[in-house]
Amino acid sequence: MPLRPRALLAAVVAAVLAPALALSGCAAPGSPTTQPPTASTTGVTIEHAFGETVVPANPKRVVTLGWGSSEAALALGVVPVAMEKKAYGGDENGVLPWIADKLEELGAKTPTMITETKEAPAYEEILAVKPDLILATYSGITKAQYTLLSDIAPTVAYPDKAWSTPWRDVISIDGKALGKTVEAKTVLSDIDKVMAKQAAAHPELEGKTVAVVWDVSGTFYVYRPADSRVSFLFDLGLKSAPAVEELAGGDSPFYYTLSYEELDKVKSDILVDFANTGEEASTFLAQSYAQAMPAVTTGAVASVTGIPLISAVSPPTALSLTWGLDQYVAKLSAAAKAADAAR
Repeated sequence: MPLRPRALLAAVVAAVLAPALALSGCAAPGSPTTQPPTASTTGVTIEHAFGETVVPANPKRVVTLGWGSSEAALALGVVPVAMEKKAYGGDENGVLPWIADKLEELGAKTPTMITETKEAPAYEEILAVKPDLILATYSGITKAQYTLLSDIAPTVAYPDKAWSTPWRDVISIDGKALGKTVEAKTVLSDIDKVMAKQAAAHPELEGKTVAVVWDVSGTFYVYRPADSRVSFLFDLGLKSAPAVEELAGGDSPFYYTLSYEELDKVKSDILVDFANTGEEASTFLAQSYAQAMPAVTTGAVASVTGIPLISAVSPPTALSLTWGLDQYVAKLSAAAKAADAAR
């Protein structure tokens, strides 16, 4: 079916004027409620949270939304026609450092940088680049937003819940959509080799328990084993501290908050602490409630500081996981050795 610009623009206007409708998960009156017609049999069908999407073979003009799909595409040798700007971790143009490095490696120009999704995707900017595929594999788009995006081009949403797709699955799903399933397996295999090499070089990490936390504006977050920023550490030989799950509360399977009065219960061999700056990390660790955590007392703390490094592992992606890995592992190694010395 040919694109219907007037219908699309009407839908976009409806979305902009009635964001509450988009957020409700209900389609706007007159919006399409089904997928575009079946593509050539040489394409692929991908199931996701909102149904299934038929992706034509060899998409050429790819738009990436959310987190990780830009990196997955680039790792597979596909330069998106447009990608979202990233305010956290990006440069003045919203380009993340590992993406900039990959674009230079590929000899490619920076894609069109579209406005990062807040309340809703930048429909008009997406429409303007005339995509033939939209990847939103790790994103927070709603059913109504997915419907509008699908009227622009075939759209691949997340497989289950918003912002919860494992980083490996982002690579696999995007690889399938781009017709590069074999290449995606190679990307994952290469990352596994890098992680295995790091683990072998740092036997002090093997079997150590870890808790990953972030103190942000008076709220203390603990990340659970299902969160990608935690689970990728398991490939280095670390294990989630039992206390992390014992203290878990709330509805999210990925994180929960804890009162400062309970921090003495956060027992682990190693504590990974995120902080935007070294000063923030030092200020937090100097507090009496932070000192109550056993790993802080023994000096077994790996402070992950600096917005780029935090972004690289929050969560990791096809390009970012290895981008800052040496620096990260060095911090973990020092913490592990401190834990050993305290025994």
